[in-house]
Amino acid sequence: MTGLDTLKLGAQPTGRTLLTADWVLGHGPDGHRLLPKGEVVIEADRVIFVGHRFAGEIARRIDLGRSLISPGLIDLDALSDLDTTILGIDHHPGWAKGRVWPRSYVTSGPYEMYSPQELAFQKRFAFAQLLLNGITTAAPIASLFYREWGETVAEFTAAADAAGELGLRVYLSPAYRAGGMVLEAPTRMEPVFDEARGLKGLADAIAFIGEQDGRFDGLVRGMLAPDRVETCTEALLRETDAAARDLGCKFRLHMAQGQMERDVVQKLHGSTAPEWLAKLGLLSDRLIAPHATNATETDLRLYADHGVSIVHCPLVSARGSGSALRSFGKVKAMGVNIAMGTDTTPPDMLLNLLTGLMAARIVDASPTAVRAADMWDAATLGGARALGRDDLGRLAPGAQADIAVFGLDDAIMTPAIDPITTLVAGGSGKVTRAVFVAGRLSMRAGAVAGMDMVAAQTRAQAQYDGLVAKYPDRSWDHPPVSDLFPPSYPLQTDGPT
Repeated sequence: MTGLDTLKLGAQPTGRTLLTADWVLGHGPDGHRLLPKGEVVIEADRVIFVGHRFAGEIARRIDLGRSLISPGLIDLDALSDLDTTILGIDHHPGWAKGRVWPRSYVTSGPYEMYSPQELAFQKRFAFAQLLLNGITTAAPIASLFYREWGETVAEFTAAADAAGELGLRVYLSPAYRAGGMVLEAPTRMEPVFDEARGLKGLADAIAFIGEQDGRFDGLVRGMLAPDRVETCTEALLRETDAAARDLGCKFRLHMAQGQMERDVVQKLHGSTAPEWLAKLGLLSDRLIAPHATNATETDLRLYADHGVSIVHCPLVSARGSGSALRSFGKVKAMGVNIAMGTDTTPPDMLLNLLTGLMAARIVDASPTAVRAADMWDAATLGGARALGRDDLGRLAPGAQADIAVFGLDDAIMTPAIDPITTLVAGGSGKVTRAVFVAGRLSMRAGAVAGMDMVAAQTRAQAQYDGLVAKYPDRSWDHPPVSDLFPPSYPLQTDGPT
């Protein structure tokens, strides 16, 4: 019997490794199933056995004790920058807080607020955070508010390198857009478009996928990422869909997620965004569509009829705008595939599962509409289904050895009951003990292969503080940071209270 500390961090162990724990979440013909004192055997990048009493030869046996061995979690709206949405938790309205470019900023010329080195670092740091939270497959998402326009091939080449070096499975390409919202006066936001620039961004993304897809033994895969539906033109979306079909990849488009989007799309196209895409013939199983919190009954039916997957990000929706999917149980019953995303800091999938469970029960006013297992399914099987991968999101012979180990011995989660219910109710990725991706040990006990997290945290905070200092440049009337983002309570620097 050996421990995880005998394995080299960042390496795929040679020979067969048998993992055992108090609980294993295996997969059978009817879905996930719990195996008390179960065993998982991995060899190279594959699972070769899930069950009890493996009879074959092994190189090592590792007992993980009071833990759950689970399929790695899949995050299809994965935070890949230093999150700016948290600035809006208590600071409103968004148009006055740098969330929409004022005309003065557009006229003076938008600029990149991070250097190329900073852009590369934030991806690496974000990817490491995903691994710390048990996420083994990610489709990165980042804000374009602080960008000159779209994302660049150079930063995503660095992102692909980071994913391969850290050991994270990713689906990615630079995000692009044909337009954006401009603040012409307080509360008055108007869309402006530069279609040629959007098509150039798409061409760059296509070239990127051609060069990067399949790197690091398949850890890096392509996904097209037009930014948000209200920033896209018909031509850009048609070309994106055609490119996804030609490349054999998915494309992700944020829509049905907010009132501003709904108002703009109604004004431009006379319908909701899903209805517009349906008229264009662009709804299909190639499309992955976060967030659906503002979707109508008709929108959801269109998604179901055309095989569109949604990405549910309950934490950012509930915390940021007070919105929720209406509802998880209803959408699931309609036959819409639901995957999960984090889309904010902390990139904690377990916290998202807890938030999603609570939001669903509040929306439906029922404790039976959604179970903890439904949320876990979305974070594993739902994501795999959206990607068209039957070798991800499950522990079964032949599946990729993408594994997350969650501790059940945390005092905060005691007493523990059913392991899935315990972990969802516990609501924190901090109990993630280890992560394997394609059989490689990518994270162990808070240590990520190829990343000094203590030094990285210090650098990340300094970089973020530098970004916030530039917010007045792109905020209406350019108020100082102290007015944009005042502290929760007044500051007192000296004297008695």
